[in-house]
Amino acid sequence: MIISLQTLQDVLNTVGYPAVVLFIFIESTGIPFPGETMLLLASFYAATTGHLSLPGIIACAALGAIMGDNLGYYIGYTGGRKFVERFGRYVFVKTEHLDQAEKFFRKHGAKTVFFARFITLLRIWAAFLAGVNRMHWRTFLFYNAAGGIAWAALIGTLGYLGGLYFHDHFDQVSHIAHMIGWVGLGVGVLTVLATILFFKFRRRATHEQSEESTAKVQEPEYTEVV
Repeated sequence: MIISLQTLQDVLNTVGYPAVVLFIFIESTGIPFPGETMLLLASFYAATTGHLSLPGIIACAALGAIMGDNLGYYIGYTGGRKFVERFGRYVFVKTEHLDQAEKFFRKHGAKTVFFARFITLLRIWAAFLAGVNRMHWRTFLFYNAAGGIAWAALIGTLGYLGGLYFHDHFDQVSHIAHMIGWVGLGVGVLTVLATILFFKFRRRATHEQSEESTAKVQEPEYTEVV
C-alpha cells in the first residue's frame, strides 16, 4: 500500500505515539502497510522536533510488532491452510509450498521468526506462516518478541541518528525519503549477510562436531596386559 510521506507525517503530527503502534500492528498482521517507514519517520521526527522521545517510539514499535505478529500467527494457525488451499492459486501459492515451509519451520522456525523482522517481505508473512505450520506458540512468542524489540531499537536508533544528521533539512521531504531508503536497504543487506554467516558458522561447527564424534567412535581401545 502506497502512502505518501507527507500523509504519514500529518498522521504522526495528529495522533503521535498511537500512530506508530497502529501502522506497525497493521503491517505485522500480514497486510502490506508502511510500518517500518512510520517507525523511521517517527524517530526522525523525534530527533528534529523533540516532540516525541526515542524510548517511547521504540516501546510503541515493539508493542505494535508483537501484537500484530501474534494476530497474524493466530490467523495462520486457525485458518491459514484452508485459506491457502482455497485461494492460494490466485497468489501463486500451492499446498506443496506449505509442505515445504512446514519442513523449513520445523528445522529453522525460531531463527526465521527472529530474523524475519528485519526483512520486508518476511516481516509481513513470517508470523502467518509460523501459525500455518503450527509452530509452538511459546517458542514463537519468545523469538518474535526478541526480534520485535531488537528491530524497533535498531531501526528507531538509525532513524533518530538520521534525524540528527539531516536536522537542518527536516522540512524537505526528499531528505527523509532518501534517509529511509538507504536505512531500509542497509538493514536488509546486513540482515541477509548476518543470516548467511550464522548458518555458515553453524554448519561448520556441526560438521566439526560430527567429525570429532566419528573419530571417537573409530578410535581403537587398548587394554593393558599385566
